[in-house]
Amino acid sequence: MDERYNPFTGLRIVPGHEDTVPAAAALGLEPPRFCEECGRRMVVQVSPDGWWAKCSRHGVIDSADLHQR
Repeated sequence: MDERYNPFTGLRIVPGHEDTVPAAAALGLEPPRFCEECGRRMVVQVSPDGWWAKCSRHGVIDSADLHQR
């Protein structure tokens, strides 16, 4: 089974259970703080033009990469 985690709270996402997202995150003003794949806390760097976040196991995600999807 492929578990997923909330990138803003670090809690495991359970199907059928309501998952809360902070208001700033819902507005796109807050970068993810937890890895969606393992729930570990990530190192996050915010700059005026975006952000990047690094999980020790799953690597780096960048806000610029997300806008290209």
